[in-house]
Amino acid sequence: MAQRGPYLLGIDAGTQSLRALVVDVRGTELGCGSQVYPTAYPHVAWAEQEPRLWWEAVRVAVPQAVAQAGITARDIAGISVSGTSSTTVAVAGNGEPLRPAIMWMDQRATRQADEVTATGDPRLRYAGGVESPEWNIPRAMWLRDNQPDLYEQADLLVEQVDWLTHKLTGEWTTSLDIVSCKSHYVSVEGGWPTQLLAELGISELQDKWPRTVLPMGAQAGELSATAAEQLQLSSGIPVAAGGIDAHTAMLGIGVVEAGQVGTAIGSSSCLVALSAEAIFGSHWWGPFPEAMIRGLWVLEGAQAATGSVVSWLADNFGYPQAPGCGDRFEALDAQAAATPAGAEGLVVLDYWQGNRVPLRDPLARGAIWGLSLRHGIGHLLRAIYEGTAMGGRHIIEDLAGAGVQTASLRACGGGTRSRLWMQIHADVLQMPLLLTRQPQAAALGTAICAATGGGLYAGVGEASQQMVRLSAEVEPNAANTGVYDALFDRYLRTYAALGSLMHESAEDGAGFEDS
Repeated sequence: MAQRGPYLLGIDAGTQSLRALVVDVRGTELGCGSQVYPTAYPHVAWAEQEPRLWWEAVRVAVPQAVAQAGITARDIAGISVSGTSSTTVAVAGNGEPLRPAIMWMDQRATRQADEVTATGDPRLRYAGGVESPEWNIPRAMWLRDNQPDLYEQADLLVEQVDWLTHKLTGEWTTSLDIVSCKSHYVSVEGGWPTQLLAELGISELQDKWPRTVLPMGAQAGELSATAAEQLQLSSGIPVAAGGIDAHTAMLGIGVVEAGQVGTAIGSSSCLVALSAEAIFGSHWWGPFPEAMIRGLWVLEGAQAATGSVVSWLADNFGYPQAPGCGDRFEALDAQAAATPAGAEGLVVLDYWQGNRVPLRDPLARGAIWGLSLRHGIGHLLRAIYEGTAMGGRHIIEDLAGAGVQTASLRACGGGTRSRLWMQIHADVLQMPLLLTRQPQAAALGTAICAATGGGLYAGVGEASQQMVRLSAEVEPNAANTGVYDALFDRYLRTYAALGSLMHESAEDGAGFEDS
């Protein structure tokens, strides 16, 4: 039995499952719970989930975590939620979803994103100059253009985190982290992008977004009696604003100071850099002012598919286990480790769901070339490990081109369970990877928000410094430098050679309009 609290509850809604984590004020894990849910892919480049399944997952995972921790509900001092960003939920005024949620990886709003980019609006400067079809304005435009009756019926268009926070509290709020990074909310320029919305003829959208914008860790409300009964908790527990799962993961690995860079390697991978100054000129998303930490700017470089590509190969070609299980990575690593660096000539482009950064190309597609009859499953696995790491190197080198040098990288996410994949990342990036004690960094970062909202720490930066512990360092193997330098050159030249063909193929089969 754990000693009496206070304790914190972090709820992290990921792409494939939801996790609940109970920790103490030093970040020590006491209990965890999880529940998986499916993703539907109704067309090429589309992805949807049922929001009601998220709440059912909360109802399963939270009691699991509390029971495993051996604590009483009255000792929980704070709760918070993180989730996949740019996951759009159209809801009625009572919070009931009107359609399946459009997931973060969904690329259907490509044409609408191009329309936003074409405005040349000054707000785009804070997002790298090019709109992503994953962001909230193009998503809303797609609904307006293709499902106009539903768009009119929707009282609100909210994020996954907004909806789950509402389910907990009954309040409609949104996170400064999310709206800064996905809705062109710029705190240093007056907030909401009113001029941009007017130019696009969608000014009413501002009324469909929650009006209360809160920094990560600020109190969003209290746990309602209804939610408390369903989760077997006590009503009145402070519920804090969370944020994007990759950003709460940065809190969960201690990326809270200027100059620090971290990566969350899960279904996708997200690299985050913090800076004391606004850095323009890279192809990263941002700079976003104070999205995570007061006084600091956020730059985000993301890959659309990394762990999901590993799962794609494993699910379809010989390892049909639940994604993310430790024994699965052991089996995958054993196959890939038997193959030398460079996978004997295989090259993989990790663009299964397009390229987010630095190419900003949603029509890019995955590729595997160099195949011969000698190559087997181990070669393909290693080539995917290497190709996804090459995507990370492409992003890091783009940031270096904007003047930001990276000496080491803090890493977290389900992918860190594969020591071979982490070693390949260190070798490809040619820098050490720092790992932390708690592998579920997004859930820990969400608990850090909960600790702040519960009044235990003055801010999320202070809470992170007190609740995160480093555990290991993966040093690069210099013997692989030449092989990976040559492979990276081929990686870059592959897109240059195939990009136009990818666009033709994607446009033929993408189904970007409603069916």
